[in-house]
Amino acid sequence: MSEKIGRFCDDLKNRLNSIEAKIIKVKASVEAAPEEAEATVKSKLAELKAALQAKKEEVEAAKAKLVERIETKKTEVETQIAERKAQREKDKLIRKAERAEDYAAAAIVLALAAVEEAEVAVLEAVEARMASEAVAAE
Repeated sequence: MSEKIGRFCDDLKNRLNSIEAKIIKVKASVEAAPEEAEATVKSKLAELKAALQAKKEEVEAAKAKLVERIETKKTEVETQIAERKAQREKDKLIRKAERAEDYAAAAIVLALAAVEEAEVAVLEAVEARMASEAVAAE
C-alpha cells in the first residue's frame, strides 16, 4: 500500500473514531438526561446550540462538496477509468483520487455534524418533557 493511501486511510480512521467518540458522548448524555436538573439540561442545550451554529459554515461547505462530487460522479463512467489507466494518464487519475478523498472527508464532516445536531434534538426533547411534567405536576 502506498504511503499516500496509508495516510488517507489513517485520516479517515481518525475522523471515524472522532464520530464514534461523539456518538458515545451523545449516548451518555441521553442516559444521564433524566437525572440532570432542568437548569443543567438548559445550560448544555445552549452550549451545544452555540457550538452547532459555529459549525454551520463548515457543514455548508461539506454539503457543497458532496453536491459537487455527486454531479462529477454522474458524468464519469468506469470505462473512462480503464482508458485512463491504459493511456497512463496519471495526472487525471491522481485528480480523481484527490476528489474522492475530498468527498470522503466532506461526508465524514457532515456525519459528525448530524450527530451533533441529533444531540441538540435529544436535549430539546428532554427539556420539553421536563417542562411538560413540571406543568402537569402543578
